[in-house]
Amino acid sequence: MKYISTRDPSIQLTASQAILKGISPEGGLFVPEEFPQVDLDFIRELEGLTYWERAERIMALYLDDFSREDLKACTEGAYRGTFDGDRPAPVRAAGDLRLLELWHGPTCAFKDMALQMLPRLVSTARRNLGDDRRAIVLVATSGDTGKAALEGFRDVDGTGIAVFYPVDGVSQIQRLQMATQQGSNVAVQAVEGNFDDCQTGVKHLFAKEQLAERLGEQKMYLTSANSINWGRLLPQIVYYFSAYADLAASGEIQVGDKLNVAVPTGNFGNILACYYAKRMGLPIGRLICASNRNDVLTEFLTTGTYNRKREFHLTNTPSMDILISSNLERYLFELFGREARAVAYCMYRLNEGGEYSVTAEALDQIREEFAAYSCDDQKTLDTIREIHDRCGYVMDTHTAVAVNALEQYQQETGDRTPVLVVSTASPFKFADSVLTALGREVPAGEFDCLRALSEVSGLAVPASLAQLEELPVRFEGAVRPQEMEHALLHALRKMDESM
Repeated sequence: MKYISTRDPSIQLTASQAILKGISPEGGLFVPEEFPQVDLDFIRELEGLTYWERAERIMALYLDDFSREDLKACTEGAYRGTFDGDRPAPVRAAGDLRLLELWHGPTCAFKDMALQMLPRLVSTARRNLGDDRRAIVLVATSGDTGKAALEGFRDVDGTGIAVFYPVDGVSQIQRLQMATQQGSNVAVQAVEGNFDDCQTGVKHLFAKEQLAERLGEQKMYLTSANSINWGRLLPQIVYYFSAYADLAASGEIQVGDKLNVAVPTGNFGNILACYYAKRMGLPIGRLICASNRNDVLTEFLTTGTYNRKREFHLTNTPSMDILISSNLERYLFELFGREARAVAYCMYRLNEGGEYSVTAEALDQIREEFAAYSCDDQKTLDTIREIHDRCGYVMDTHTAVAVNALEQYQQETGDRTPVLVVSTASPFKFADSVLTALGREVPAGEFDCLRALSEVSGLAVPASLAQLEELPVRFEGAVRPQEMEHALLHALRKMDESM
């Protein structure tokens, strides 16, 4: 299996090379040269397997330069004993809803599903290629990716990790999770601006030849832990297969039945993984894309025009406060019949003028595969309250956006195909918003909020969040976007001093 760039298919890498490189030199994203196909018997066989066994079976289809022994070590190491219980991605019933809970890992967010795996893939890829350089993992985050990446790469040999986040664009719990991060090879830096400023700044760092040369002299190179890295996206495909197998094993669907999926998404990675699972043969019906007030994806998927020239909103779903959805480029590559020049042109138009449009024929194809809806902060809170009143289930704000999108879709279409809602974060990560939704008083302190939500919900505060109250803050202050390179180099010097 080779991996090609969305902007230059003549670039062909092995899986190990693509994982270590992260992003192609001309700015394209790596995709598999073809999608391996599975049949219904393959899906049936998953029913009796553990999650890590399912992950090994599916990821082996893409990582053909990884030995089965190495892949088994990666999947067991990532998922066995690192999540609550023995089911890292359980499907829960809440009335007539079926929710795929992806937040039972060490940072209480769905990013753990991939970022417990990626460091292991990076380490194995380095061995496969005999690469003795130090991999510097560069991350832009709107909240959850940063902490999950920091936790995954903490003190991993041969790596360092630097995370940039928007100073006012994450929740207080998300900020504390990053600012208190332990480890000798980690760095965290707030940036003045929004997530798109962070993401653009990180992409510029990847593109700077002088920086690459400077790091190369020190036997370092940059790689990514964002979902632009194939090694980050691949593990996300697994949990869609796993959820389908669980629903089939419980008798709620029969193998072969269509399953609609509602996904809250900002950077388009989570829903893209579901689209890839569908391309492989998983019987997925409509993909329901859920956005907040930053509804650039909703507009694109319904009109065919992507326009980032709009007001940016800070919302109660900060992980979705994004106007430049990087992973959409991978979908465009498939939409355009893998015509790289068309993708490159759209990306050029986006960078230069802030927008691009697809043809009417392409829009028809989009509408066959996707439905897209958005909701504002108040509707998000109303949804949390309504679901709690109806069946006692407490969800976070991002999950509520997906439930709201599903409700809009079903009211509009009358489609009663079985549906899975992807739940991406613990309600405790956004305790103040959830308490507001439930009509409860919101205490002033973050940890008082956690305790108050525990009392209301009857759920225990996750240990990884409760312990933040005792941890010292290690990383403070903010830099301007143009100062990110200096901040990175300073962080690398400090890492060297502490190792």
